[in-house]
Amino acid sequence: MNILKTTQLSKIYGNGETAVHALQNVNLTVDKGEFAAIVGTSGSGKSTLLHMIGGLDVPTSGKVFVDGQELGAMTDEQLTIFRRRNIGFVFQMYNLVPMLNVWENIILPVKLDGKLLDKNYLQKIIEILGLKQKLSCLPNALSGGQQQRVAIARALAAKPAVLLADEPTGNLDSKTSQDVLGLLKITGEEFSQTIVMITHNEEIAQLADRILRIEDGHLISDSSSCPGSSSRQTGSIYRG
Repeated sequence: MNILKTTQLSKIYGNGETAVHALQNVNLTVDKGEFAAIVGTSGSGKSTLLHMIGGLDVPTSGKVFVDGQELGAMTDEQLTIFRRRNIGFVFQMYNLVPMLNVWENIILPVKLDGKLLDKNYLQKIIEILGLKQKLSCLPNALSGGQQQRVAIARALAAKPAVLLADEPTGNLDSKTSQDVLGLLKITGEEFSQTIVMITHNEEIAQLADRILRIEDGHLISDSSSCPGSSSRQTGSIYRG
């Protein structure tokens, strides 16, 4: 069952001769529990695509569906609530609240939504991510890898339908990157979490179940990251 779907998704910035076609007729689906990596160079459109499917930006044309709900059919208020409850974000810069400790940062999205904490679920996340001894620490007392683990825990706290990761290891060294991505994969499998990650790093992308490649705003290929698997073409590959 697909949890994420885009149809003829396009995004144009500017007008006339200066217009930039960041996305052009992108069609994709991501199944529940899948870990998909979107790979592309700088300026390829991968960040724009992530912002569209996360409801952070509005497409010029086309539609985005998350868990069966069309994002473009919602009011701003409805979208804010839906995004908080159904879409988790992990950013390159961590975006932790500096005056809140690790525990307070993790539970922040649940508190903002006025929901009761599922402490058993949260403790399981904390244990898997190795944060049990760091709950009272402020972010500035943590390493980059530890801060990114906190960001992952926070993104999972509200049990989102989709977890979106934007270059989540961009500020980490190679070993820490592998550790963090390994933990992200483990949490995804443990909680049947759907993950969509964008990266320019081919090695990191290989950790995903599926790799989608984007170039000049077009989704040009879609394949399993497992050796020997057949690839399938998706989306528009027009290069006009």
